[in-house]
Amino acid sequence: METVELKVEMVGIHEKRLRKCLSKLKGIEKVEVDVNSQKVVVTGYAHRNKILKAIRRGGLKADFWSAQNELLSVYASASYGSLGFNNVNFF
Repeated sequence: METVELKVEMVGIHEKRLRKCLSKLKGIEKVEVDVNSQKVVVTGYAHRNKILKAIRRGGLKADFWSAQNELLSVYASASYGSLGFNNVNFF
């Protein structure tokens, strides 16, 4: 069994589209989605390139997760979390 980590650009409804794309592949055991860091972890027997291709066919921008993505997500959550924009309504 193989675990594939991907960075997928998602907003709201895209998680449902992502799961639908992956449900068509044989050999997928589990899909974990972290919308905040835009990280998707797929566990199963499907080849990593087929998983990436299926997501891209669904119209989502995706790439394999890298250590750089991990650093950026930690930095972004630390920086933006301390700015206090949570209670501000712009519209």
